[in-house]
Amino acid sequence: MEYVLTTSALSKKYRNFEALKDMTMHIPKGSIYGFVGRNGAGKTTLIRVICGLQEPTSGEYTLYGISNKDRRIAKSRHRMGAVVETPSIYLDMTAEDNLKQQALVLGLPSYERIPEILKLVGLENTGKKKARHFSLGMKQRLGIAVALIGNPDFIVLDEPINGLDPQGIVEVRELILKLNHEHGITVLISSHILGELSKLATHYGFIEKGHVVKEISAAELEAVCRRCIKVEVSDTKALIRVLDRMKKDYEVISDTQANIYGVVVLSELVLALAEEKCDLLASHEQDENLETYFINLVGGGENG
Repeated sequence: MEYVLTTSALSKKYRNFEALKDMTMHIPKGSIYGFVGRNGAGKTTLIRVICGLQEPTSGEYTLYGISNKDRRIAKSRHRMGAVVETPSIYLDMTAEDNLKQQALVLGLPSYERIPEILKLVGLENTGKKKARHFSLGMKQRLGIAVALIGNPDFIVLDEPINGLDPQGIVEVRELILKLNHEHGITVLISSHILGELSKLATHYGFIEKGHVVKEISAAELEAVCRRCIKVEVSDTKALIRVLDRMKKDYEVISDTQANIYGVVVLSELVLALAEEKCDLLASHEQDENLETYFINLVGGGENG
C-alpha cells in the first residue's frame, strides 16, 4: 500500500510534557483518515509538526516517501494544504482577494484557478462581501479554499466542523467528500464529533497520550462494530444446532454464552431452542459505533 504520510517513533516534548510519544501512523494515499483522540491527546501537535510549524524532538515522519530529515521535505510540503486550528483568512478581504493573497505568498504565476476553487467550495457568488461578514461555515470553507490554492493532493483539516450549525456541517462534509472522491485528494481530518467523522472516514487512527494506540480501516471497524446479540443459554451445543439451521453468524464465548451477529428475532430463537430442549436464560443487544469503540479502546472519558 502507498502512503502519503508515515511517522516512526515520532516524539515532541515541551520541557517536562511529552505531547507526542513514539507515535507511529500510516495514512494511505486516497484515504480520508479520521484522527481520533481526547482533548490534549496530541492531535494538533502532530498536525503542526507535519506542516513544518514545529520540529519533532525525536523520531521521523515522511511525506510522499521523503523524510523530514531530507532537504527535499520542503518540496513535499508544497503538495500539502492545511487548516490548522482556525482558518487562515483576512477578515477585511473578499473571498477572491483572500485567494489572490495566498497565491502571491506561494509565488503562483497566475490567478486562473481562483474562480474554479471558489465554485468548488461554494463561495463563487460572494462578490465584494468581506470575510468578516461570512457565516462560520463560509469562513471554514474559505479556509479550505486557501489551503487548495497551491493545488495540493494532501489536505490536513484540524477540527473543520467544530462550532458549525447543522447546515454548515453538511456543507463542509460534502466538500470533503467531493475533494476526495472527485479530485483524488487524500484528507487527514481530526474531529471530536465522532458521529460526523464516521460518515467521512475510510481509515482511522486513535491517539491517546501522544501515542497512536490503534489504526483500523472503516471496513474493519464496521466488522468489529456490527450488530450483535449476546445470549446466555442452558446448552450451547443446542444453540449451535439452531443457529446453523438459521444460517446465522455467531461466536461461542463460553459453555453458556455466545454472540449472534446480524438481525435475530428472539421469539423465533426461543421456539427453535425449545425444540432442542434448551432454554434462553438472558439476552443483551449490543450495537457498537465509533464513539463506543473509541471509549472502550482508551478506557472511557471525554473524547476530543
